[in-house]
Amino acid sequence: MDADVIIVGAGLAGLVAAHELTRRGRRVALLDQENAANLGGQAFWSLGGLFLVDTPEQRRLRVRDSFDLAWNDWQGSAAFDRLDDEDAWAVRWARAYVEFAAGEKRSWLASHGITFTPVVGWAERGDLRADGHGNSVPRFHIAWGTGTGVVAPFVRSAHRAADEGLLTFHHRHRVDGLTLTGGAVTGVHGTVLAGDDSPRGVASNREETGTFELSAQAVIVTSGGIGGNHDMVRRYWPDRLGTAPTHMITGVPAYVDGRMLDISAAAGARLVNRDRMWHYTEGVRNWDPIWPGHAIRILPGPSPMWFDALGRRLPAPCLPGYDTLSTLEYLRTTPDIAAYDHSWFVLTQKIIEKEFALSGSEQNPDITSGDRKAVLRERVLSKGAPAPVEAFKRHGADFVVAPNLGELVDGMNALTDEPLLDAARLRRQIEARDLQIANPYSKDAQIQGIRNARRYLGDRLSRTAAPHRLLAPSAGPLIAVKLHILTRKTLGGIQTDLDSRALAPNGNPIDGLYAAGEVAGFGGGGVHGYNALEGTFLGGCLFTARAAGQAAAQAAAQATA
Repeated sequence: MDADVIIVGAGLAGLVAAHELTRRGRRVALLDQENAANLGGQAFWSLGGLFLVDTPEQRRLRVRDSFDLAWNDWQGSAAFDRLDDEDAWAVRWARAYVEFAAGEKRSWLASHGITFTPVVGWAERGDLRADGHGNSVPRFHIAWGTGTGVVAPFVRSAHRAADEGLLTFHHRHRVDGLTLTGGAVTGVHGTVLAGDDSPRGVASNREETGTFELSAQAVIVTSGGIGGNHDMVRRYWPDRLGTAPTHMITGVPAYVDGRMLDISAAAGARLVNRDRMWHYTEGVRNWDPIWPGHAIRILPGPSPMWFDALGRRLPAPCLPGYDTLSTLEYLRTTPDIAAYDHSWFVLTQKIIEKEFALSGSEQNPDITSGDRKAVLRERVLSKGAPAPVEAFKRHGADFVVAPNLGELVDGMNALTDEPLLDAARLRRQIEARDLQIANPYSKDAQIQGIRNARRYLGDRLSRTAAPHRLLAPSAGPLIAVKLHILTRKTLGGIQTDLDSRALAPNGNPIDGLYAAGEVAGFGGGGVHGYNALEGTFLGGCLFTARAAGQAAAQAAAQATA
């Protein structure tokens, strides 16, 4: 055999699985269709947020968290309703993952040198129900180094293992099929692609130069999801979310193509929950793109007003940072706006300075570089917005800046095929909202949320602007942002047991086949159910790949004993 274990996909999950295998002396062949510059895959580009429960970082900020609260939030968000079938293993993975996040996860990450910024973010604040979707408390721990920093120790481990002869990189090797011998997966075969020196993330050529076959005792599939493949996104777009947008922008590199899902199914793996997916509604076009259709997600604080394409304020819980999929469903199923692929934020300079963050390691150079002083200077003490946010405000095609509402609406209408917005209509809604600022209490759900956020020290310091009237001249200029649907994650995938063994339609493990990360729905074929709590994507790669690597290493040891 060419290796003890073959890993398909050199993203975070593939690197973690390789680490677990090589540290136990197993020989690994690591395959990826991209070049060496892309080690770490999609995770490299991420903000590096990780879901953790009851941590020192939370306690320092007076956040009281517990496993029971987190598990209640997870169940309310996931809304598992296929427990006898497609969710049978997903719910077990979910419980195991929340236990991991409340227990060993932080110390395990620390053992790899991964630490966290002091402010814990409050992502997916929820649907305003105690037993519904959302995080009851802040749990979004951002790693120093962002996603780049999370990937780094496992990249180093892979290079060490290669130097020791335990790991062989096979870059530009595209797997086209899994090899079956007597019902067991014993290898892979595929196409060698022409060399390509493109920088990380840039779309590479697909010129075919030859074929290959490799054999091993086991194969671990860690190839990621479908976010870069809009045709596949549309194919599995669920009816509950209405119709897929005519135009979407892309939050992942082009190589996130979903190919290995159908290839695994052809080898006998069961695919489940393919109608569950996670796309953001706050996407903007990157003014300095790396991959085709490159989009950036705005991570908003709670203060921008959100309007549909016709200029009507979105209802609760469709509030900034609250409930991603409810907002997506509202925008895609409301009859008179479903034909439009955009919505709008309207905010002030004071809000953008305090509340706007951008997803991605490259959009957060202070955290990515680990420069503590720069983070303090840019995000807490600065009088302006962080430099990457200001760059988008100046250069972004979706940003409009104006001294008054009339000019703002003129600029907004200039960004659409027809003038859909009426300044008087927007003014009435903004003035009604502004009247709610006069008291420390309010009937407006968004104003209530702003005041609730500012009771949390982390938000008060760096993520939530002091309540103010949007039309107050002192808060200006006014800013509008045209928002697009940004493709990102698939929440379903290959059904796996708790050892990350791929399961056949009859529920039995397929001998020699494992799956981890997004291709496995981050565990069991759908650990998130219908909704994610954020900070759970990188963590799902880590958790499932660790299990896959450990189980495959043990199986290989037993086979050679």
